[in-house]
Amino acid sequence: MAFYKKQFNEKFGVYYPAAIVVGTPVTTKTVARRLSAMCTVTYADVMAVLGELAGVVADYMAQGKSVRLDGLGTFRYTLKTKGVEDEADFDFHKQLRAVRVQFVPEREGAVTKGSTATRGLVPSGIQWTAYDASLQKPSTGGSSSSTGGEDDGGGSDTGGTGEDDSNNPLA
Repeated sequence: MAFYKKQFNEKFGVYYPAAIVVGTPVTTKTVARRLSAMCTVTYADVMAVLGELAGVVADYMAQGKSVRLDGLGTFRYTLKTKGVEDEADFDFHKQLRAVRVQFVPEREGAVTKGSTATRGLVPSGIQWTAYDASLQKPSTGGSSSSTGGEDDGGGSDTGGTGEDDSNNPLA
C-alpha cells in the first residue's frame, strides 16, 4: 500500500496529493532475502551480486555509457553546471557544481503517439491510502519514521503542479 499526504502549493494556491515514504528504507539484506526466497540463488550469492552492482554501474557510467537494467530502468550521469556568457571563459572544472545520477524507470508498452506506456516500477493497481501519522508506531531508534522526507530516494511527487522541490517539505 502506498501513501499520500495533502499538500498546499503556496505559489499556485492549490492543494494536491503528494506521495510520501513512511518508515525506514528497505535494506539490501532484506531485498537479498526476498530475492533468494523467490529463486534458486542463495542469500549469500544475491548479496555478493548486489554488493558489486553499484560499483559496476558507476564504472560504466564513468566510461560515458548509460546502464540499462532490464525490468528496472536506465542510469546515466548528468551535470549541474553554471553557464558563462563568453565562450573564452568556458572552464569545465570551474563551472561544474555537481555530478548526479539520473534514473529513468523502464517503460513497458507502446510509445507511439496516442498509445499508453507504463513504467516497470509503477505497477497498475497501486492502492493509495491517505497517510495518518497517528497510526504509526513511535520510533525508538535514531531515525525518523514520520513522513520519510529526510530519506534520499523517496519523497513526494508534486502531482504536476509545476512546483519546484525547494518549496516542498517532503522532497
